[in-house]
Amino acid sequence: MLTLSTPSAIPQRASLGRLVNQSTMLLMVSIGTIILILALLILFHQNATATKGYMLRTLERERSALMLEEEVLKMQVADAQALDRLEEDKQVQAMVTIRYPLYMQGDTTVAATEKQ
Repeated sequence: MLTLSTPSAIPQRASLGRLVNQSTMLLMVSIGTIILILALLILFHQNATATKGYMLRTLERERSALMLEEEVLKMQVADAQALDRLEEDKQVQAMVTIRYPLYMQGDTTVAATEKQ
């Protein structure tokens, strides 16, 4: 005769049920922990990306300001090198004009001496 409800089978069923409950609880805690870790990793990654974006915008604004400053300086250099400005310079005005300029004729060099 075989009986299914023996006294030794009841504690085994209770411990099996408790083991299933513990396994389910451990699984839920593990999944929750993994989700929390992933959420923190995503948060740190988004924070790093936002910080880089902010730095990029700041550098872009600084670059635009420096390019504008460069253009202003180029305009000032061009103004300083303009012929009108050179004509008004005191050193240029102090130069003596040549009345009868002599020009070189032919293919001779300046250092060549003419024998006559």
